[in-house]
Amino acid sequence: MKQHFLMVDAAVLPEVFLKVLKAKELLASGEARNISAATRAVDLSRSAFYKYKDSIFDARGSQQIITLMATLLDETGSLQALLGAISAAGGSVVTINQSTPENGTAKVEVTVRTDTLRMSVEEMLAELNRQHTVIEVRQGV
Repeated sequence: MKQHFLMVDAAVLPEVFLKVLKAKELLASGEARNISAATRAVDLSRSAFYKYKDSIFDARGSQQIITLMATLLDETGSLQALLGAISAAGGSVVTINQSTPENGTAKVEVTVRTDTLRMSVEEMLAELNRQHTVIEVRQGV
């Protein structure tokens, strides 16, 4: 079955959906050690949590993730330096996808959470592009 997503104002949703979101937040933050603790904390049955957990997402969370497309020199420590600079800017790396180096360079795609950045995305990109092992870093679409 093909997925079909809708964006709906949380104020009109049944309370069970909001409780599922809250339980997922408790699990993600570590405030709840397991699903039983999370569902107890929000007064939700585990069966309701399992029924809806893979179908309910907070749209705000998805807006805090960007993809960076980088071309790096094929030198030892290039990727480590890039990741370190992202971390120093306050970004949190979610995924890394690197191609096999070719002609002295490697293409890298890095997904970054930006909600903890200590600077703007543009400032972080400028910092990353100043690294000596970076040929180019840009934000993906």
